[in-house]
Amino acid sequence: MSGFEPDHQFRSLTPREENAKSNVVIAYIFMLLGIFTGVFWLIGAIWAMVKISDARSTKFEDHYANIISTFWWGIFWGIIGVVLALFFIGYFILFAVWVWSIFRMVKGIARATSNQSYRDMFNPF
Repeated sequence: MSGFEPDHQFRSLTPREENAKSNVVIAYIFMLLGIFTGVFWLIGAIWAMVKISDARSTKFEDHYANIISTFWWGIFWGIIGVVLALFFIGYFILFAVWVWSIFRMVKGIARATSNQSYRDMFNPF
């Protein structure tokens, strides 16, 4: 045994899971482009909202929930940041939302391309 044998713990994805994975990676890419252009942020979120039903009961379903939640929380805090920009504190909020969004999108792409769910289920037993 050379230590380079494949790990049989990982199974290949079904066609339905492959489709869910492809769509979630597309949505993540749109969201990342949207960090810089704006319009793609909306396109990525809509893509995830439309395609989430295709990912029900797959390990990629929580990636769609992550994208949708990041979109709505980003909109919420973005509006608050714009309003508070009159008092300068809003710029810090907008920057924090920008960094937080990038982190969630990069983490999501990394986990999706590794065939992992966004959130690991914690099981202490």
